[in-house]
Amino acid sequence: MSVTAGTIFQDTHLPLTLWFRAMWQITSQKNGISALGLQRVLGLGSYKTAWAMLHKLRRAMVRPGRDPLAGVVEVDEAYWGGEETGATGRQTDLKTRIIVATEEDGNGIGRIRLRTIPDVSKASLHGFIRQAIAPGSTVRTDGWPAYRGLDGYVHDRQVQSHQPEEEHLLPRAHRVISLLKRWLLGTHQGAVSPEHLDDYLDEFTFRFNRRTSRFRGKLFYRLAQQAVQTGPSPSPPW
Repeated sequence: MSVTAGTIFQDTHLPLTLWFRAMWQITSQKNGISALGLQRVLGLGSYKTAWAMLHKLRRAMVRPGRDPLAGVVEVDEAYWGGEETGATGRQTDLKTRIIVATEEDGNGIGRIRLRTIPDVSKASLHGFIRQAIAPGSTVRTDGWPAYRGLDGYVHDRQVQSHQPEEEHLLPRAHRVISLLKRWLLGTHQGAVSPEHLDDYLDEFTFRFNRRTSRFRGKLFYRLAQQAVQTGPSPSPPW
């Protein structure tokens, strides 16, 4: 049996040394690397090969059984996509909905979780909260009615009309959303399709939750460790 069986490297036709170089490029740069950038650095003949490598490695950035968020956690939604006329508030026909959870760490931000959701219904919002946040935690949200009825949590419901205009209801969540969009537009020039957005959210989460690490080598080691614990990826969409 091959040593790569049961890992993201299964059935690869590329040498493992090339995969290690790719992982180093991803983890050694603060904002990561695009598929085009990886193709150039590794001297790959195909953009699709670079894209597929990144796609597989992003899947390895989510550690199975990772600890849920805890304490006080802000939860909010964001939207990704082009301009949409006639849509107000949470209405959208074209944009992809993203839900964001951020731990409160004093005045700063602790760990985060991100995921796309099909809608902003009670089932979608509560389902994410149950998956991402430990029971008994305080969940701070805005006044959207679908957040009501959070069983097993302390629900800190913030309503805009009760807040000074200059204050954000959920400052940590808003900060993470701003950084996420800047990263998507900067590193990836906004060229992120809805069907693959969750993979990019996983990479952003991996980076953000390890942002205080002073040693890039530790990030490389962590990604390599998780890569051999992650099963084979589905085939690329071509």
